Amino acid sequence: MRLNAKQIIQCTGGEYLIEPIDASAILSGITWDSRDVRPGWLYVALPGERVDGHQFVEAALRAGAGAALVTECPDAKACVLARELGAAIICVPNTQHAIGDLAREWRRHLKALVVGLTGSTGKTTTKNLTRDVCAAAFSTVATAANQNNELGAPKTLLNADPETQVVIVEMGMRGLGQIRHLTDIVRPDWGVVTNCGESHIELLGSRENIAKAKSELFDALPPGVGRAFINADDDYAAFLAEAGGVARSQLTCVAFDGYADARTAADEADLAAGPRVWAEDVHLDASGCARFTLCASGFVDSDADPRQPTLFTLDPDVERCPCALSLMGLHNVSNACAAAAVGRSLGMTLPVIAEALGDSLPEPGRAQTFKGRDGFTVIDDAYNANPDSMRASLRAFAAMEVAGRRFAVLGDMGELGDYAEECHARVGGYVAALPIDRLICIGDLSRHIARGACEAGMPEDRILQASTQAAALASLEEVLGAEDAVLVKASHFMGLDRLVEGLIS
Repeated sequence: MRLNAKQIIQCTGGEYLIEPIDASAILSGITWDSRDVRPGWLYVALPGERVDGHQFVEAALRAGAGAALVTECPDAKACVLARELGAAIICVPNTQHAIGDLAREWRRHLKALVVGLTGSTGKTTTKNLTRDVCAAAFSTVATAANQNNELGAPKTLLNADPETQVVIVEMGMRGLGQIRHLTDIVRPDWGVVTNCGESHIELLGSRENIAKAKSELFDALPPGVGRAFINADDDYAAFLAEAGGVARSQLTCVAFDGYADARTAADEADLAAGPRVWAEDVHLDASGCARFTLCASGFVDSDADPRQPTLFTLDPDVERCPCALSLMGLHNVSNACAAAAVGRSLGMTLPVIAEALGDSLPEPGRAQTFKGRDGFTVIDDAYNANPDSMRASLRAFAAMEVAGRRFAVLGDMGELGDYAEECHARVGGYVAALPIDRLICIGDLSRHIARGACEAGMPEDRILQASTQAAALASLEEVLGAEDAVLVKASHFMGLDRLVEGLIS
């Protein structure tokens, strides 16, 4: 971000409580955490349930903030300090809304190609893969971690500078209209939807409504020049394209598919002919990481602005390149193909894309592999979970080469509403069909994972319902051997990262 106090006043409708010594001085960054303030940044005081950001205005100014955005006048010490330092204090009706206003204004100054990305599962991983692919050839900014909400998405734009060439904005949602709200701020040029699964079914009630919510991303793309990246293997692919107005808005449809020839899959999904990326010869190595041949067809390389209309001619010749991921699981092949589709659409070559995909590493809590203190293997996938990602993680775990036994430690999944018991039970049934030696369940809802596994034929003496993480850890410590492996997965609110720490510390 490079905006001055005068511009901030104009786009937020704010007013000075303390005028700056120089209203034209550029503020070169933004944060609402006073510990992250850098000289010349804008500090935004956000109210919170536990902590009110207005309490830290003085600390932000002492750290060098050039201005503070507030909804109420800070204490007298902060005001005196602002006058002494020549910093501005600007009052707005709502600081969270003001962050969106600032991002809308800054978006007008950006020349970068903006890629919006959403989906039921794989959003953050696909965003990271796309970021790493694009960064191999372009100046790239992407959403940090999974900060994909009303604050994180605008902040991604504000983190870009005029020289940034590609901005990748991850967009989460919990209901209809929320992605539309974010796209109104972000104004993406291209949009990627990883899939439409059961995540957030508690609030939306059906996968069709989930697909409608995801399609809001395509509906926001610029007519005639936007590009919609669609998972051709998803059974809601055609619905997404229709609901998102892909044909109506004359968007270029780019199909990707991690499990089959996207040319065939796109035809079966009734997607318009266009560029396609897919994987062939897919298999997992001994660590459970995917190896495959990355394939593409239908792309036209040119020096033209990628936001201008392009007439694609489907070339019968297929580009192919070997690719080896550092991420576990077959499900990440689809995520990699989505990232490759974006990179190839930017004119990057498959070898460069494949190398970047192979170098991309998992984020903390997303299928990271560690050695436990007694030599056993720990797969930390405890950052989050839904039924689709739970099955994908279990499938990858089952495909790993493990000399000893496999232990699956599974916790509750959130946001499933009336479907919660059934979804957990189905996961249990899935466990029973895999070569999992022990199942340990933690949490009230996970009782249904245990029940589902038992009903599907898993012996009761291989299933443990632990009352606490401490009990689960104690049980594991008694039986784990050096050649064993443990998978830990649950929704974030379960806090099973503490169990992981106990296993490896």
